Amino acid sequence: MVGVLSVAVNLLMALGMAGGAGLWIDRTGRRSRTRRIIAVVVGAGLGALTWWGITSVDKLETTATGVVVSILASGLIFVAANKLFDLAPDRWAVFTTLVGAACSFTGFAMLWGNRVIDGPVLRTVVATALGAAAGYLLGTVERPGPRLAIGTGAGAALGALAASGMRAVILVFELEQGTFELWPVLPDLRYVPLAILTLAGAGAGLVVRLLRRRETPLLRSLMPGAILGYAVGAWLVPDLGLGTRTDAYVAAIGVGLGIGALVGLKPIPDHNARGQIEGSARAYIFLIPALGFIASTLIIPTLRTLFLSFHDARGQEYVGFVNYRDVFGSPNIFNLEGWAGIFGSKLFWVGAVLILFGMGVSVVLGRQSGYRISFSPGSGGIAALGAMLALFAVFAAMRGTLFNNLWWVVTVTVISTTAGLAIAVLADRSKGESIAKSLIFMPMAISFVGAGVIWRFMYLARDVSKPQTGVINTFWVGLGNLSLSRGPGFWIAVVLSLGLAALMVRLALRAWRVGERGIGAGAAVCALPLVWFAYALWRGVGGFEVRDNGDVVASTIQFAQQAPFNNVWLMLVLIWIQTGFTMVIFSAAIKAVPSELIEAARVDGASESQAFWRVIIPQIAPTIGVVITTLIVLVMKVFDIVKVMTNGNFGTQVIANEMWQRAFTELNFGLGSALAVVLFIAVLPILFLNIRRMQKAAS
Repeated sequence: MVGVLSVAVNLLMALGMAGGAGLWIDRTGRRSRTRRIIAVVVGAGLGALTWWGITSVDKLETTATGVVVSILASGLIFVAANKLFDLAPDRWAVFTTLVGAACSFTGFAMLWGNRVIDGPVLRTVVATALGAAAGYLLGTVERPGPRLAIGTGAGAALGALAASGMRAVILVFELEQGTFELWPVLPDLRYVPLAILTLAGAGAGLVVRLLRRRETPLLRSLMPGAILGYAVGAWLVPDLGLGTRTDAYVAAIGVGLGIGALVGLKPIPDHNARGQIEGSARAYIFLIPALGFIASTLIIPTLRTLFLSFHDARGQEYVGFVNYRDVFGSPNIFNLEGWAGIFGSKLFWVGAVLILFGMGVSVVLGRQSGYRISFSPGSGGIAALGAMLALFAVFAAMRGTLFNNLWWVVTVTVISTTAGLAIAVLADRSKGESIAKSLIFMPMAISFVGAGVIWRFMYLARDVSKPQTGVINTFWVGLGNLSLSRGPGFWIAVVLSLGLAALMVRLALRAWRVGERGIGAGAAVCALPLVWFAYALWRGVGGFEVRDNGDVVASTIQFAQQAPFNNVWLMLVLIWIQTGFTMVIFSAAIKAVPSELIEAARVDGASESQAFWRVIIPQIAPTIGVVITTLIVLVMKVFDIVKVMTNGNFGTQVIANEMWQRAFTELNFGLGSALAVVLFIAVLPILFLNIRRMQKAAS
């Protein structure tokens, strides 16, 4: 059966590729016979090539099969749901029968998929038949008393069927440390909290009824909240795994009775009401799958994670805030011991000098323009660069997982945003714009895992006795050989560096004369590293070291191992990927700026830089805000790159990888859940700001 399904899926994909290619080739112009023949031949060739490629790789075939089957299943469910509600006006009994069967099947299929029940096939079949029978009776019986009896009886029977097959333990791990029993489901009922929560839910239903001012019968208004409160009190409040089968029966039958009574209390609608059900069902057909997916993959796991964060490693015993105390008390996660090293860092003092220099230039510019201080692009950029270097010194001294995450957020967000904006501006309306942007955007097509593997090879450092295969270490060792050679290449590099520095100085002087003092200051700062490189090349720089006996040997850089700046080399991977994303967004935003505004600024005498900073930047400021918040959320959750390149070793641990190791390597689900909650809380304000910004933009 599996082989037949695989062949069918591959044939379907091949035909789809062939048809799509043929339609693309034949999309314009006169459809001559020759053109159609070429389209069919090329399409068939591409389809055959695709089929061969998929079937030749087992994992690719499995993935493709899963994707196609999921798409087909989603389409069939959507069509079936529409056809189902078409039955409501004229064939009500058939409609209720199918709805009862579908609801029962879905509920028990979820229990089956989560391995909650034993004998899942038989129980699911029985539940489906029971749901269908109850649906048929509720679709034909009109008297309230029998309807209530049918609903409660069916609900109680389904609850008892589920409780009778519930496993004591879902998963069992056999490890060297012993046997770990995970996710028990039998509740140890506490009847006082159960009653309180049920009454609280009923009270919430009463409040909702009063606020909405609906004329729904009082009992039907109270029951949804009461059922929800009962379910919370039965399954979320008590300790799972410590109860008995009787407790499981009470919990499951209680929920089933409530749902059955709620359905049984509703009368059979008349023909007009059935027509309204058919019409309003279209919106629910679209919304329910999405809402169900969100509930099953976001809301329920979030609540479960929050619950586990207050329990021990196995999720059984309540421990309060112990896990959160361990998070912020562990020196591997939050460590302030190295704060004094900040002031001993050369990087910090270089950053401080640049900040003072940028501020000084801004003060001079402000006095000339009548202000106390005036930041230009150049002076502001110098101060920002100094602030970045100072922050690097701070994060290099303050170690731990949380500080690593903050370092990632600051570095990746700032550099990706700045680089993307610069590229978008420089490439705008220039020759070869589309090619350049395509090349820069291309890393976005690579997964984080793939990018981590690529850059791991680029950072690779082999034994110095062997040729280097890592790109960067090859260049580094070659630079060392160049520095020691004193040959033509050495002199060319020195002259070229000094020449570029002279050009930067010339640009700075010219910019200062024409009033672009910010650009002049920026050019002067850019000349400094060029002069330093020429000096360092003369003194000796690159991949070599001189031993005590005077021998000169090659020396490589262990990019992924040398803490703390190995974190920066890992960040470079994400910057490489995300710069293309920011460039595309900013490019679209810049092109959307009305050209009349820019022309008006130029007519008023504004230079190119003034038009950019005073006209374009304010226009695209909302886009910049969205990009920054999006990057912050992405970087806070970074996991794949660290996992692939260092697995959190050598001082590169981040919250997501720490959470993975604690929860799924050490099986400490309490601490892992606490880390997940910390990460969620850290991301939540950024998401809130993004939502508020979008709401303001929409209004």
